[in-house]
Amino acid sequence: MSDFDDYSLPELKLVYQLLHQQLPDHMELMDGAFLHDLQTQLQQSAKKAGVDVSLHAEWAAWLEQRP
Repeated sequence: MSDFDDYSLPELKLVYQLLHQQLPDHMELMDGAFLHDLQTQLQQSAKKAGVDVSLHAEWAAWLEQRP
C-alpha cells in the first residue's frame, strides 16, 4: 500500500497519536494526505487484529497498545 510498511507498528501508532493531538491547533492536518494514509494503514492493521475501528473505544485502546 505505502511506504508505511517500512516502519514498526508501535512507531506508526505513536506518530498518529501525536499528529491527532495537534489537530485542534493545526486543522490543516485534518485534510492532509499523510494523515489520511497513515490512518488508513493503521485501521487496516487494527482490523486484521480483530478490532472494530468504527467503535472509538476499541480503536483508541488498540492505538494505545504497545508490544
